[in-house]
Amino acid sequence: MKKGIHPDYHPVVFQDSSTGMTFLTRSTATSNRTIEWTDGNTYPLLLVDVTADSHPFWTGAARVMDTQGRVEKFRRRYGDRADRKGTN
Repeated sequence: MKKGIHPDYHPVVFQDSSTGMTFLTRSTATSNRTIEWTDGNTYPLLLVDVTADSHPFWTGAARVMDTQGRVEKFRRRYGDRADRKGTN
């Protein structure tokens, strides 16, 4: 790598704001907040809204969209536009 053109890549702790789960990884992101990790070192702390611990897809709380019902509801409301094109 060329010297002086890449951002500082260092260990940081991410914390899920809704569940409180924390994990240590590496990132170029910085923060004024710090946290003492289990290894005794102090790392920058970044609060995030969603992680795999709280995301509906990963927690199994994801809802399945009823696309067939939506199509039928549209057709009941507006009719089938394809049929009207051929009649004019």
